Amino acid sequence: MPQFDYDLITIGAGSGGVRASRLAGGYGARSAVVEADRVGGTCVLRGCIPKKLLVYGVHYAAQFEDAANYGWTVESATHNWAALIRNKNTELDRLHGIYLTILKNNKVALHEGRGVLVDPHTVEVNGKRITGANILIAVGGWPSLPKVPGIEHAITSNEALELPKRPQRIAIVGGGYIAVEFAGIFEGLGSEVTLIVRSSLLRGFDADISAALATEFGKRHVAIKSGVEISSIAKQGEALTLTFSNGDKMTVDCVLYATGRHANTKNLGLEAAGVKTKENGAIMVDEWQRTSVPHIYAVGDVTDKLQLTPVAIAEGRAVSETLFNNNPIKADRENVPTAVFSTPPISTVGLTEVEARAKYGKLDVYESRFKPLIHTLSGRDERTYMKIVVESKTDKVVGCHMMGADSPEIIQGLAIALKCGATKAQFDATVGIHPSAAEEFVTMRTKRAEPEAKAAE
Repeated sequence: MPQFDYDLITIGAGSGGVRASRLAGGYGARSAVVEADRVGGTCVLRGCIPKKLLVYGVHYAAQFEDAANYGWTVESATHNWAALIRNKNTELDRLHGIYLTILKNNKVALHEGRGVLVDPHTVEVNGKRITGANILIAVGGWPSLPKVPGIEHAITSNEALELPKRPQRIAIVGGGYIAVEFAGIFEGLGSEVTLIVRSSLLRGFDADISAALATEFGKRHVAIKSGVEISSIAKQGEALTLTFSNGDKMTVDCVLYATGRHANTKNLGLEAAGVKTKENGAIMVDEWQRTSVPHIYAVGDVTDKLQLTPVAIAEGRAVSETLFNNNPIKADRENVPTAVFSTPPISTVGLTEVEARAKYGKLDVYESRFKPLIHTLSGRDERTYMKIVVESKTDKVVGCHMMGADSPEIIQGLAIALKCGATKAQFDATVGIHPSAAEEFVTMRTKRAEPEAKAAE
């Protein structure tokens, strides 16, 4: 008789947890997943998918405006926020069903309820205890809220996706990707948007990309209030009065905090199982996703590494391949491409210019700013920005960055090139697709002056 109920118990049925569980079951392991919410996790239920569906909805507003110079007459176009949210939720229900089918087809047992570790091999769910030879923690992250008087009146990205009506005036606190994405969503659908940031937009991204987005936000009348923090929030009727650290006040209908996320490890029983965490609650893992307890693993946002769905999926796959398919692999986090579905969108792969200078010293930097062909007729004042960062000594391309329409689709292909170690000469030898924005990445020939050269001018 087996010593444990399962070969693998996964706590959390998000992208990483589902991938690990279904692969384990498909390889013949006795696999179970424990989930307190619906199957799907942050990406499917509260993140990537619903957020991008809202972004798609925003695109129509600009397309209606731009159609006139292409000969179209679009009269009396109005937007129904409730219909968008309702249809978005219908799609999430469909995806939830698909995930359930995937688990069933791979013989994965689903235990509904919050899983808590009782000891290194035991998980308790709704008063029932199940045991596993291996345990995988994939409970993801959760939005963080600061301790500000009146914070109970604020919402996070979770609630923003379920608002019964669109606020006419909204303040969004934060300058990260979630903040700028929601700024584009609400502004595009007609709200007055103010972004409240400590310093600049998209810290950690290439500085030129961040500056380019700030310029485009200015054209779209997204107000950016920087260098201040909210010191209190007061509700007055249906409105909220925000008081800032410099004494300024602002009245809005909604305040959305997008100031970071924390690992969802509270009351998970990690201490009882001997699993060590960082000060911020994130679980510490090695290169094989193992925690301080060798048979307990963790993947995804709960580990506080690269908080991206495809990375969590790669980590979950690595765990099951290693444990149950005699194929020891590690998740590869080098040159991982990423996108920000702002308006306009941003995508990047490789190193920023600052990171590349710190690593390599001398660089060759190429950049291009231009009006996309579509806007030569539409009349919209929107610019595309592209940048290539090259290590001078080897001619190797170490970073590609873009802000502009279709940038996520374009950067995905360039990510393959960077994984293969492509050089600038190989970029130059590639024939571009004309007319397209993508061709600009293989036609940039003029190097930007180095900082010391600029200073000498």
